[in-house]
Amino acid sequence: MIDIKFVTDNFEETKKRLTTRNAKLAESAQKVFDLQAEYKKALQELETERSKRNEISKKIGMIRAKEGPEAATTALKEANALKESMQALEEKTTVLKAQIEEIMLTIPNLPDSSVPVGADDKANVIVKENTLPIPQFNFKVKDHHEIGENLGILDFETASKLSGSRFALLCGQGSRLERSLINFMIDLHTKNGYTEFMPPAIVNAEVLYGTGQLPKFKEDMYHVEGEEDQYLISTAEIPLTNMYRGQVLKDTDLPKAFCAYTPCFRKEAGSYGKDTRGLIRNHQFNKVELVWLAKPEESMDILEKMTQEAELVLKTLGLPYRRVLLSSGDMGFSSAKTYDLEVWFPSQNCFREISSCSNCLDFQARRMNLRYKKEGQKGTSYVHTLNGSGVAVGRTFAAILENYQNEDGSVTIPPALRPYFGSEKIEKVK
Repeated sequence: MIDIKFVTDNFEETKKRLTTRNAKLAESAQKVFDLQAEYKKALQELETERSKRNEISKKIGMIRAKEGPEAATTALKEANALKESMQALEEKTTVLKAQIEEIMLTIPNLPDSSVPVGADDKANVIVKENTLPIPQFNFKVKDHHEIGENLGILDFETASKLSGSRFALLCGQGSRLERSLINFMIDLHTKNGYTEFMPPAIVNAEVLYGTGQLPKFKEDMYHVEGEEDQYLISTAEIPLTNMYRGQVLKDTDLPKAFCAYTPCFRKEAGSYGKDTRGLIRNHQFNKVELVWLAKPEESMDILEKMTQEAELVLKTLGLPYRRVLLSSGDMGFSSAKTYDLEVWFPSQNCFREISSCSNCLDFQARRMNLRYKKEGQKGTSYVHTLNGSGVAVGRTFAAILENYQNEDGSVTIPPALRPYFGSEKIEKVK
């Protein structure tokens, strides 16, 4: 969450920056500001009454010693009245604190000053394009859905029978391609210094509060029935970022770089036209995630580095892509600055998102109480957290089918992937 002290000390700036994300957020900021003022006033009143009661308690002791117990009756009544008043104030501050926290948990991160202001993706800025030549075809291109089904490597009909809409069944060489992509990505990132993890796919609710999925995105999450309040993860960012929750790291421990392959689960409510077909927006998908824990002064440089390392996956596979800086209104809830990588899809004649790389600053660290201590300095500071797709495996699978399709229906395997896949082409099994 954002720093409550920053909100109260820089209220107009906070409102202005939040409004660039959503005009309605100014109301939430105003409510927090008013409740915080009421909370501080109640705390001051409580402290005043506590001091009075301490003074009376001392007076009672002196009166009893000098004049006997009966002489202290008036002072005792006054002390009891103060005790009741203090209890009421304590209850009030507890309620106010809970109300403030409840609202703060729903307020997104403040956009960084380098983020373009805009209500939606129309205000996004392309910062890198023409990375690789867009493939030219002398035949009518097919989409990945049709290519995969013709080759017998994707079966959406059976997947629907098993699980409902927006699931995919990968078959034979399709399963091998997916597995090859995962291994290729993990090997690439671990060679670049990332420590690999294989975290649980089910997490406790408090973990989701830490990274910001709860409470805002509760309806998008798959809840696990049972006594425990648990959910299926929608990204490996959730367990990876929370590994050190509640801890104080040494400044020499930072930065830390993690990567993980996990299955991911999202309800993805609503209709998205072509996105209901194929692998672009499914309820279950595979992803390789990158996560960094960093010192504040390093985090923006690390965002650039992490984004370049996600780009390296697409470059090495020979997939045309571009980098886009998201506007204030198009960023994710926890992010202060986000780059999207978009890969070329010939069947749609456009670029589609395949990775988001975000710097969350101290927003998530405050929610999970993750701090670090500088040697020789008093107190602690909040860690900065960053995350990025490195990259979405299913969308990479789809992009390969479309960009490497051949007129005879086969698909050429990118050279960098062949050692993992074991052959140069996917052809229909006869």
